[in-house]
Amino acid sequence: MSSNLEPGIVKNGFCWLSTQKIDSVKELASTVSAHAAWGLKNPYVTHLILKMECDSWNFSIRDTARACSALSAEGIIFRAPEKWLLARKKGSSWNEDVYDTAYSIGALADMEVPDREGCDWLYKNYGPAWEQVGTTSLIISALKKQENLTESRDFEEFIRERAEWILSKRGQDGGWEHISTSNLVIQALLLAGFKKELEVSIHWLLEKARQSGAWGNKRDDINATALTLTTLGMYERS
Repeated sequence: MSSNLEPGIVKNGFCWLSTQKIDSVKELASTVSAHAAWGLKNPYVTHLILKMECDSWNFSIRDTARACSALSAEGIIFRAPEKWLLARKKGSSWNEDVYDTAYSIGALADMEVPDREGCDWLYKNYGPAWEQVGTTSLIISALKKQENLTESRDFEEFIRERAEWILSKRGQDGGWEHISTSNLVIQALLLAGFKKELEVSIHWLLEKARQSGAWGNKRDDINATALTLTTLGMYERS
């Protein structure tokens, strides 16, 4: 594992993950994505696939979207879960819920399925209720993935303006308070092309690594650790 990002920290993170019992769909999806981001042998793919039941994961829109995105990073695309997700779309959105919709259109983009209606719904309904750093980051990621898929730039100005707003909310130390939120932010901003502006945030993230190799506020914060490793892999490759 070669890296300009202090390879020992990255290696320790993966070593710590390898000692954990990872069973929830959310944690498995994050862990699969982390290994994919670094091009590592991925022992968690089969476990995640076996969690699928009746063409979905937990009959949950978000879990199914997370799983589809993670598997897509390994080049694995199942059309049955894609159809399951699309069947739960009502009108232009999923449950008129920003999170269900953002996760869904992001996953569809990862599976090479365009969804302009969902993008338009997020864009047109964006307002004060969604003006939170984490929520806005999910929206940016979803829209940017769809833009990259269709090679359109219809949301470019919105993405840039919202990305600059997120950067204005960054703490003096380089982060956005919580590890998991900061990872969602950095990943979104990397997708939006703001790598140079994120150097201080990457250093902040590296400094948050615990001696055990994990990240997060809990000793067993699998999701925060996997998200961080994904972020560092994205930064390294961008």
